[in-house]
Amino acid sequence: MHILLTGGTGLIGRHLIPRLLEAGHDISVVTRDVGAARERLDERVNLWSGLAQQRDLNGIDAVINLAGEPIADKRWSETQKQQLCESRWQLTERIASLINASSAPPAVLISGSATGYYGDTGELVLTEEDQGQEEFTHTLCARWEALALTAASDRTRVCLLRTGVVLSHDGGALAKMKLPFRLGIGGPIGSGKQYMPWIHIEDMVSAIMWLLNNPHLRGPFNLVAPYAVRNEQFAAMLGHALHRPAFMRTPASAIKLMMGESSVLVLGGQHVLPKRLQESGFNFKWYQLDEALADVV
Repeated sequence: MHILLTGGTGLIGRHLIPRLLEAGHDISVVTRDVGAARERLDERVNLWSGLAQQRDLNGIDAVINLAGEPIADKRWSETQKQQLCESRWQLTERIASLINASSAPPAVLISGSATGYYGDTGELVLTEEDQGQEEFTHTLCARWEALALTAASDRTRVCLLRTGVVLSHDGGALAKMKLPFRLGIGGPIGSGKQYMPWIHIEDMVSAIMWLLNNPHLRGPFNLVAPYAVRNEQFAAMLGHALHRPAFMRTPASAIKLMMGESSVLVLGGQHVLPKRLQESGFNFKWYQLDEALADVV
């Protein structure tokens, strides 16, 4: 297949591309910085500087849309929240428009989302059938998903990736989490009772390949490991994996002072289950967090 990919230089994209190439697919990556992408990606990857010149996506068999401004890198000023939304919404809307303008459209659009779709839901156990709380992360993801779904037709199926915290040895959220633990000041955040949906990067990539290769699958999928853990459990297991203490609890008030409104990303949580993914026959490799952390750190 000829696959068009956005977010190819991001954490998931960097791990996904080798798997796609290994499977024999032709890959084109949309990037704002062709020079930097050329340095980071396999020479077999074609690079597109944008979608402005495209009138349709004829000749593209599948689109995997992973691009978006990192959600936790900056405080959520109104300007930053607008950037978080527009970096996802505008590109997704453009992709859907090009698919709809195609006489031979891609057979599938696999488009990003996040477990933030559900908002801070406390103890509730959530599957893809549940609706989100009315807060910023839900608004962001719900609109993102709705724009992707405008590409759906009898010729193009749409899969939505409601992704948890992706664990990898080379970036992502774990890179930021490890520093305080290495300094001996790691530990639970706030109450530590909030659930933290997670997924190993290997299962993340395998799940995308599964959705790509199973033409009967469409709609939202929770890309999280089957066993969610609370923040205090995650902290204890990360400390163990790094052979460092994990007892320095960070008060919620300090997190709110540092992060402002975006503190909900670490003080809130979701107890999310990958119901539809498992029902489809997908088998996770990494079920247990302690084993996953031992692998990636």
